Amino acid sequence: MAALNYAEQYARELAQAYPYVLNFGALYATENNGRYRMGEDSKTIYIPRISTTGRVDSDRDTIAMATRNYDNSWEPKTLTHQRKWSTLVHPKDIDQTNQVASIANITKVYNEEQKFPEMDAYTISKLYELWTSTDANDADKTAMTADTTELTVDTVLEVFDNLMLNMDEARVPANGRILYVTAAVKKLLKNAEGLTRNIDVENSVSSVNRVVSRLDEVEIIAVPSTLMMTAYDFTEGWAAADGAAQINMFLVHPGAVITPVSYEFAQLDSPSAVTEGKYIYFEESYEDVFILNKKQDALQFNITAGE
Repeated sequence: MAALNYAEQYARELAQAYPYVLNFGALYATENNGRYRMGEDSKTIYIPRISTTGRVDSDRDTIAMATRNYDNSWEPKTLTHQRKWSTLVHPKDIDQTNQVASIANITKVYNEEQKFPEMDAYTISKLYELWTSTDANDADKTAMTADTTELTVDTVLEVFDNLMLNMDEARVPANGRILYVTAAVKKLLKNAEGLTRNIDVENSVSSVNRVVSRLDEVEIIAVPSTLMMTAYDFTEGWAAADGAAQINMFLVHPGAVITPVSYEFAQLDSPSAVTEGKYIYFEESYEDVFILNKKQDALQFNITAGE
């Protein structure tokens, strides 16, 4: 009997895990991922866009010729990040390790130690690449420039305020913004000059909670610095690319991004003559990260330039 392709079930399980195991899990939980459907090729998303004209003066004595004052178009996003992984497992390895080397355990470690960190690295670097580049298909898309102010206890809040101001001026919704920072920047925020702290002496006699989890109603998430680089090499797994810059702060509204993942194939084959008596596991997926057109202002970066 042919082995079952359980890609759809596997994709559902991963989607449930993403918000909890990915550092950028909130970007994989964005409502945009469920709002738009894949095209027939299973790798292109078509996002509808509508634009309208503004209002004009009116009077009570005349009527104007009715015209169409809106336009619609489609914003295609094609997934190009195609990744695969496979492994052989000898049945005796499973028996002789008391099930430790089972496929379930192997894929669990692979997901947590390889796939998920790689997805984090791809997410941040692809967003930075898109944010700092132009788009030949969108004349309105301009290349953005990251803030390069050196962050200290004296400057970190000012830089944060400037990133927030950029969003405010671009009418990005205030509710829902997330600030991703390295652990070092999280430490700076704890000791930032001008940061007001409220300590409940009555209920915290023996301890003081110095955790900074929100700033101006913006959720703060600390990410390992190795997963906050501007470019990576994905030849096998992931590694910071030569000359990559360190991203220190990444302020984003999840409504500006879309992070589709399309699993085409995930299958475990039983031992056979072809596999010389071994199990073989194989998975392949299309996945990518995009900024919705005209929403690049909903992303802001502070970086330390690479050498």
